[in-house]
Amino acid sequence: MSAPVYPGAPNQPPYPMSQPGGAPYPVPPGYGDPSQAPPPGFNMGYSGQPAVMYQPGPVGPVPGPEYGGPPGGISPAPGVPAVPVGVPPGLEYLTQIDQILIHQKVELLEAFIGFETNNQYEIKNSLGQKIYKAKEKNDCCTRNCCGSLRSFDMKIKDNMDREVIRLIRPFRCVSCWCPCCLQEMEVQAPPGTTIGYVKQDWHPFLPKFSIQGANKETLMRLEGPCFACNCCGDVNFELKGKDGDTPIGRISKQWSGLLKEVFTDTDNFGIQFPLDLDVKMKAVLMGACFLIDFMFFEKVGEANQRSSVFS
Repeated sequence: MSAPVYPGAPNQPPYPMSQPGGAPYPVPPGYGDPSQAPPPGFNMGYSGQPAVMYQPGPVGPVPGPEYGGPPGGISPAPGVPAVPVGVPPGLEYLTQIDQILIHQKVELLEAFIGFETNNQYEIKNSLGQKIYKAKEKNDCCTRNCCGSLRSFDMKIKDNMDREVIRLIRPFRCVSCWCPCCLQEMEVQAPPGTTIGYVKQDWHPFLPKFSIQGANKETLMRLEGPCFACNCCGDVNFELKGKDGDTPIGRISKQWSGLLKEVFTDTDNFGIQFPLDLDVKMKAVLMGACFLIDFMFFEKVGEANQRSSVFS
């Protein structure tokens, strides 16, 4: 009777084996090609891409079960790093996706009496699974006196309640006629380490932003419509390359329904970006989405709601 053969034994092929002919396994489609423009409208699901089931969790290998013991975690294959090089801790999950949904939570106190509270958001994948949560940190006086222009710190935490991203927005001017004091946001991941900036570019009538790296070098550009008003439809901010000509994604303010749009300021956003985009820039794009929300869609009394760079 011959002895059993286990994976990794001598003279045995490595696991898993490649396809016949030595070709690697097929890679699911995504926005890997920077020259490919996203389809019209926001795509709520992947195009043939399998669902990503792993949520952000503890980093590192999980000890495997002993022989004959109960089922447990599976250790990573030898020679494969558990954490991609250069990825801030807690952002590993972003390397696997090319779409993000951001849903602002309804605050009952704010909805019924109009008292402005700290904004809270749930960040989900295209299947609706929560991957992060975000909460504004601010004081009562700043929120209700400065309105949508208020400065704030926003903490983004993973499902293990660890802060992985911090967004810092200083108080800035509202008018496009003052180009020396335009809107901006700093993105840190992990908190204390700056990975990029979102800066508003001056333009007489279009909302434009530069997506910058840690050294304030412009890597991508974001351009919105003349009037950022979603009357029964989505509002799209096109993400383009550094040259500003090639579309590679978008940030979409999605129509939430008549009742929610009129009586609350709970907003739904979708972000599309290339699958192989630097994970740090994916985090910066999340910061850009929150900045756009505060600039154009935050309702703190009708006087604080903007629809263009003029107001």
